[in-house]
Amino acid sequence: MDQKKKKYLLIALIYVAFISLGLPDGLLGVAWPEMRDSFSLPLDALGIILIGSTTGYLLSSFFNGFFMRKIGVAVLLALSCLATALALIGYTLVPVWWLLPLLAVLAGLGAGAIDAGLNTYVEKNFNEGLMQWLHASFGVGVTIGPIIMSSSIKYFDSWRVGYLIVGSAQIMLALTFALTLSLWQKPKKTSDATDQSNKKIGKNKQQEIKMFETLKYLPALLSVLLFFIYTGIELTLGHWTFTLFTESRGISTTAAGLWVSGYWGSFTVGRILAGFLAYKFLSRKIAKNAAFLGLFGSALIAINLNNWLSLLGLALTGIAIAPIFPALISSTSYRVGKGHTVNTIGMQISAAGLGGALLPGLAGVLANNISLEIIPVFIIILFITFLLINNLITKLSSQAAKNAA
Repeated sequence: MDQKKKKYLLIALIYVAFISLGLPDGLLGVAWPEMRDSFSLPLDALGIILIGSTTGYLLSSFFNGFFMRKIGVAVLLALSCLATALALIGYTLVPVWWLLPLLAVLAGLGAGAIDAGLNTYVEKNFNEGLMQWLHASFGVGVTIGPIIMSSSIKYFDSWRVGYLIVGSAQIMLALTFALTLSLWQKPKKTSDATDQSNKKIGKNKQQEIKMFETLKYLPALLSVLLFFIYTGIELTLGHWTFTLFTESRGISTTAAGLWVSGYWGSFTVGRILAGFLAYKFLSRKIAKNAAFLGLFGSALIAINLNNWLSLLGLALTGIAIAPIFPALISSTSYRVGKGHTVNTIGMQISAAGLGGALLPGLAGVLANNISLEIIPVFIIILFITFLLINNLITKLSSQAAKNAA
């Protein structure tokens, strides 16, 4: 097989892997009513399962750089898919409910490693447009997951069938990664190029930086903070705007539901479109301008001149933030330098999970103690903080480039 065909096959594998990453995320919400009946659980027991999966996700994504250096991306992906498959199939077999959170940790470990591993690999080896489409394919997986689970419940009267289907697909993907290890390796150089290649390899080894050094590097820490804030914005909007529109502003549940669904739906579309923009504009420019548009959209929600402008603000914000996450991943090496990139991407993915868990919770505390109307103001503050930190990183990166010249 020639190099061009190998490249296209590898890209297809990467897309399929990210679709599979999104599949489990779409299962639990649909399956939960049936699952809790099966185990006679209270409604809020879902939180314990989510804590388990988040813990696993944070651990594996944070140490992504270490694992990629030790075993390589293909082996890491194969093992991660296998771990996810065992967890999902395990959900259908356990006799007691307290085993579910333990299996959720295993599922989180697999998901975090796949997420961080693929993001790192694509950032190092492919263009910025592919990164946007990579995250669009995740949206495809999240969309298909609920369809699989709802069909399982409708036609087989069992949530377990849905998990068996997706778990089996994960096993097949793990085998695919194991059988295609050579695709993930760069072709070897020959003849006179060998010496040059060896020199470059030696140089790259010298450039590899340990996790402890990255943890002390200010641009890396600031970059991690960007991801913490970004996912806080994304999920705070997703979790709280329906309540804001219906309970504070009197918008009907039907209209509010449609607009919030449109907010989530804009992600896949926005990232597909951003994939084309990435061929014309730098990712760091896309992230910055998208954040400004998101700030404008959230201001429309906060000002609340009328319901339609608030709904328009939500739609604008949804479209705006769609490309930010993949754009930030693609520009990681610009912000922190090549040596810190692998470590930083894992830390960024981990911080994204943490921000998505903590900041919506903080928004809820503020809303409970002040008013639901504080939520769009909170979003504005997060956007402004994001832009200030991004600007500081740009200055630090420019200074570092001048010093290196």
